[in-house]
Amino acid sequence: MSDDQTISVYQTRAAGYADLGISPTQATALQVFSAALPPKAHILDVGCGPGLHARALMDLGHSVDAIDATQAFVDAAQNIGVAARLATFEDITAHNAYDGIWASFSLLHAPRANVPRYLAALAHGLRPGGTFFLGMKTGSGESRDSIGRHYCYFTAEELEQMLTDLGLTITHRVDDAEAGFAGTVDPYTLLHAKAPQDA
Repeated sequence: MSDDQTISVYQTRAAGYADLGISPTQATALQVFSAALPPKAHILDVGCGPGLHARALMDLGHSVDAIDATQAFVDAAQNIGVAARLATFEDITAHNAYDGIWASFSLLHAPRANVPRYLAALAHGLRPGGTFFLGMKTGSGESRDSIGRHYCYFTAEELEQMLTDLGLTITHRVDDAEAGFAGTVDPYTLLHAKAPQDA
């Protein structure tokens, strides 16, 4: 399920969000992620936004299946050459399909109770030895930010445990705080993980 109010916020502010570009933190995460991939990897970008991360990965020689629940973001991604399509977390059903999955600050908009199920679906989509990236703001509970977006929060340790329980091995973690689109400085975690080779 997607949150209609959150989608509406992004639909009306898509251009401003795209103007943020790729931050140094995101650029570093992309480098760590790409370094763990095989050449010409096939990647799922979950909640691709305006397609900036997908485009960067394509420029490194990878192919990207990019999905987002906001039509304005899909349009923006397509405008920069990303084969984006309209889809939600509920549409993630592939098995053994991706060398890498990039979930950068998208699952935090899901209902908190659904996040373990969505993470399981994503893990199911990884090929043996596949690479998983998860970026999430950290905290507890659920709330809306000052511009109306729905957020769910977990601690970094809770997220690590969920990925570990799915058979993934954490390979890299960064915890920090940074100003986001709404202007507030929020704590976050960036987790890189690997699927088992014999999955």
